Amino acid sequence: MEKQYCVSPAVLVILLLATACSSSTGSRHFDFNVQWKNISRLCSRKEILTVNGEYPGPTIAVNEGENVEIRVTNGVSINTTIHWHGIKQLRTGWADGPAYVTQCPIRPGQSYTYKFTVSGQRGTLWWHAHIAWQRATIYGAIIIYPRMPYPFSTPIQAEIPIIFGEWWNLPVEGIETEMNKYGNGPNSSDAYTINGLPGPLYPCSIRDTFIQTVEHGKTYMLRIINAALNDELFFTIANHTLTVVEIDASYTKPFDTEAIMITPGQTSTVLFTANQDKHDSTGLFVMAARPYLTTVFPFDNTTTIGFLKYKGTLAENMALPEPYKVRLPYHLPQMEDHAFAISFSNQLRSLGTPKYPCSVPKRIDKRVVITISLNLQDCPVNQTCKGYNGKRFAASMNNQSFIRPLTSILDWHYRKYSSTHYSYDFPQKPPHVFDYTGVDPMTHNLNPNFGTKLFAVEYGTKLEIVLQDTSFLNLENHPIHIHGHNFFIVGTGFGNYDVEKDTGSYNLVDPPERNTVAVPMGGWAAVRINADNPGVWFMHCHLEEHTSWGLAAGFIVKNGAKPYQKLLPPPDDLPAC
Repeated sequence: MEKQYCVSPAVLVILLLATACSSSTGSRHFDFNVQWKNISRLCSRKEILTVNGEYPGPTIAVNEGENVEIRVTNGVSINTTIHWHGIKQLRTGWADGPAYVTQCPIRPGQSYTYKFTVSGQRGTLWWHAHIAWQRATIYGAIIIYPRMPYPFSTPIQAEIPIIFGEWWNLPVEGIETEMNKYGNGPNSSDAYTINGLPGPLYPCSIRDTFIQTVEHGKTYMLRIINAALNDELFFTIANHTLTVVEIDASYTKPFDTEAIMITPGQTSTVLFTANQDKHDSTGLFVMAARPYLTTVFPFDNTTTIGFLKYKGTLAENMALPEPYKVRLPYHLPQMEDHAFAISFSNQLRSLGTPKYPCSVPKRIDKRVVITISLNLQDCPVNQTCKGYNGKRFAASMNNQSFIRPLTSILDWHYRKYSSTHYSYDFPQKPPHVFDYTGVDPMTHNLNPNFGTKLFAVEYGTKLEIVLQDTSFLNLENHPIHIHGHNFFIVGTGFGNYDVEKDTGSYNLVDPPERNTVAVPMGGWAAVRINADNPGVWFMHCHLEEHTSWGLAAGFIVKNGAKPYQKLLPPPDDLPAC
């Protein structure tokens, strides 16, 4: 499909671009202003953090190979940063965004221009705040248009961003503050949203419903993003088949499915053909998203819906049905449909063609095995703790609970400062071997070690990271996001990872390429990375409550020998701590 605009007409209808689309060939410039705005949802009105007053925020639409500059101005009284989720940031780690990892925050009244090149990527990604819980409302889509035609022949009528989020009636900042103060789990959200709209199954929300008009016989592309803070989601459209063609800005072998499972941090691009109005007298069809439940913590047990309206049918002029008349799609998976989640993930494969080869490392130089645990910290003296059994909830990787320092790790690493703020001795295998997914969680010491530990690899290392779930507190599906690199999911399984047995079943032909992996509850996922991007890179669970508890780590890719293998110098306007 020829691109006549910065974004397709459908994108323009749903989410506006930030500002000037392009000032010259080969570069894109945007202005982001972080500001408060009053928003009404679910019978209430409150101030939320936004970019340019939009919720969700503006879409960044660029072409593959372009240079991008985004000037972020902090117009509020608290610090902020923005992360360009999934952008590889080749040698430009200064633009990655996680606070105190690759930059100090942007202070109130100050600006920082993120500069990077979109190289070797095309498809759907997203951006979000990367400090505290600000990404509850500060997020938006990134669309990278390819240099070559799409690797499927179906003509596309329109491209439509679908961004899932969560809405709290209470201020999110207060919920986060209380969680940090008392060590308890956070209040669950009051609603899920589609493009910021909860839909008619929630109070006072029939007008806050996402509606997409379609034409019979036309094919549409949905660019689906899960920006929810704490929940994996199932999604489907009644009576329509979805064809998955891309995940995390990497093309896949197309396959048809009735629904998808998508974790926070992940994107899925799907096609569907509007071919059902002849079988329905109204031409109105429900699209729905509900949580995939793998937790014992309080969660939002609700469903958000929107509608497809077929042009030229009764639906075009009819009012939306009352909530009690809405029927959810019969093929929307139930909340605990683990079999569907596993089956869906197992169908994902890299496209693996000469134009889009699968560059998975066939051999590795280094393997790091990391246990993922929820923990309980003994309550400090003279404090009140509201976690389980009067303790504080925590989380860890290899029993190390990550604490962000008060300086930028990348800056200290680049300048070769000696630091007491962090160390390079992150354990590269579990400190103790046991039945990780079968242990009685309350019979062990659940106190983790706290600190800022990283590990380092040489430039060009073929790195394998095995992520192992544990049953401490609860078996859970953990979406782990790795910054700075895509990776290949070469294997998944259940129970304890066994290097002798499990490597034999790896897929080294066409494994899916992603930036966020759903580690199966009670199981493991092995990912392989070409560590060819120098810098400091964050690795964390994309369930925000878990990252807040310390379920994170970091690794350093050292500079290579050649000039193009070295981290670029920091920009002049890099924020100071």
